Amino acid sequence: MIVCFDIGGSAIKGAITHSPERIFPLPRRTTPLNDFRRFVETMESVLDEAGGLPDRVAISITGVIDPETRRIKCANIPCIDGRELTAELEAALHLPVVIANDADCFALAEAGIGAGRGHRIVFGAILGTGVGGGLVVDGRLINADGGFAGEWGHGPVAATLAGHPPIAIPTFDCGCGQRGCVDTIGGARGLERLHETIHGRTLSSAEIIEIWQSGEAEAARTVDIFIDLVSSPLALVVNITGATIVPVGGGLSNSEALLAEIDRAVRQRILRRFERPLVVRGECRVEPGLIGAALLGFGGQAR
Repeated sequence: MIVCFDIGGSAIKGAITHSPERIFPLPRRTTPLNDFRRFVETMESVLDEAGGLPDRVAISITGVIDPETRRIKCANIPCIDGRELTAELEAALHLPVVIANDADCFALAEAGIGAGRGHRIVFGAILGTGVGGGLVVDGRLINADGGFAGEWGHGPVAATLAGHPPIAIPTFDCGCGQRGCVDTIGGARGLERLHETIHGRTLSSAEIIEIWQSGEAEAARTVDIFIDLVSSPLALVVNITGATIVPVGGGLSNSEALLAEIDRAVRQRILRRFERPLVVRGECRVEPGLIGAALLGFGGQAR
């Protein structure tokens, strides 16, 4: 038995699993943000509820573990930021612990039992509040020991001209400390920022998508520019990694029409030609973090 966790800035979700296909979720808890002792106690309460002695604990978590220092960078949960989290949790819980970034766990889930089944190279892209990603090759995470591979949302590469016809797009400050990252224009908040910048109107990403699909002209312009800005960096990712499938998760993946347009644009911009969809909606719609954590716990291999 493995107890797996999906830990974000608002909730700690736990589950019991005997295989990645058999996951039994437990009631979620609120994430303690500023008290490490309470953070550990919350995890212990999940373990107590699971009953029995698990073989290990497997965790999908917001944040990234540095593969050299083993310290986690996690701005969303200050009480764990900068800690050698794996070692500290093993000492506190008296169990083996494995940890991976939540985007990596999404990619692992899709490669193992989702849209990436049967593909040797799977790039899982997140279009949620922001932009993230993870890479699985031959069933294994590139970031098996932690690291930043797959973080295509960061780096000053956002285009400053976009759309058909093109218009000037300013670069925006990113939370990572750089300026002009794809994360600033590529997720839900980026779509909203673009719409406000172009049209002077504040709408939620869901509202923009809805009126775009109904044919509203301003939203159509925003989405055209959004697709242009996102598709080129994603095409570069595909060229560099050789991915043959790009499952997408996060809130924007709920719009299949938007994904279809991104897929069309990406396939026009890559070297290899695909006659089938490349950028697709992820199939693990319910708890991909827990599925990925389970796969991580069972040896970190997607298949």
